[in-house]
Amino acid sequence: MPKRFGTDPGNEEKGHPKRFECFKKAKHVNLKQLSQLLGLSQTTVSRALNGYPEVNAETRQRVLDAVRETGYRPNRAAQRLATGRAGSIGLVMPTADGIESDVHFGEFLAGLGDEAVKHDFHFVINPSHPEEEVATCRRLVASGNVDALFLAYMREKDPRIAMLKTLKTPFVVHGRSIGVPTDYPYLDIDNTGAFYDAARLLAQLGHRHFALINGPDYLAFSIRRKKGTVRALAEHGLTLREECVQHSQMTDEHGFRAMERFLQLETPPTAVLCSSTVLALGAVRAINQAGLKLGTDISLIAHDDVLPMLKPENFMVPLTTTRSSLRAAGQRIARRLIADILTLETLPQQELWKTDLIVRASTGPAPAGK
Repeated sequence: MPKRFGTDPGNEEKGHPKRFECFKKAKHVNLKQLSQLLGLSQTTVSRALNGYPEVNAETRQRVLDAVRETGYRPNRAAQRLATGRAGSIGLVMPTADGIESDVHFGEFLAGLGDEAVKHDFHFVINPSHPEEEVATCRRLVASGNVDALFLAYMREKDPRIAMLKTLKTPFVVHGRSIGVPTDYPYLDIDNTGAFYDAARLLAQLGHRHFALINGPDYLAFSIRRKKGTVRALAEHGLTLREECVQHSQMTDEHGFRAMERFLQLETPPTAVLCSSTVLALGAVRAINQAGLKLGTDISLIAHDDVLPMLKPENFMVPLTTTRSSLRAAGQRIARRLIADILTLETLPQQELWKTDLIVRASTGPAPAGK
């Protein structure tokens, strides 16, 4: 029998990984068996799983590693009674006719999952019509099934923020609203600065005719990216023509249609900014079909969310990009929420990440005479 020393996590004998082998194929591993394998008391294992601060980080990690090795699953009902916590992060997913599935949101969720699984947290995903999201968020909090919420798809004067500030449930916003005080916890990238830098680079290369293929016009990140573009062009005495701006869902088909339309204008753009590499995929297809050479006849910069299946360096002509990882943002937001729930550490409540501007072959000097 393993030695035990009460519930002091600093004095527990370490478990041996080989002990896990006989449990890997077992259907059920209970708390008593897990504690014996680790050489820890049941109380310490339970406290480690429930985030009690008196359990040190090394012991908590040993317990979580053993949980993954053995497939142990705590009794959620008993855990909730003991701690008052559900062990879940809630999110509201907008869905309705005309709203297309979003690969960017999937990558962000993968980042959330990376961090949540380290602490045995679950997701509660509540679908909602966009016009009913405030009520859906309120119901989700009232259900008691979540310990915290994160908000995405920020809009101008987003009403969800004011509602959540009246509640006691922790939350973090991915993005920032526009037109309301930023006195709430958020993580955002500097969308204005990213597209200012991108447009300025193209203007410095001599381009005078610009186009912007953007996300939906009601989303805050799209508004800020257009603002950054307009600001950079204004500094060079240039304007962004409205007929050279498209707001849409960020799919390759929308990118293709927008670029196809721009190229048919009497004065087509020689410089294009895309809010996603997915949009850029369609835009490049239209450029190729028109017989134009990317980086020579027309230059393009896209925002790269670091999507694993669409790397800008793997395009036939590698894309110049502004870059910030959506997966890393998901990991960070989950870490902040879980740290708040379990009082593990004190982390910044407001973060604005700068993007990287990576120059590749898709940008070059403006064509002569244009």
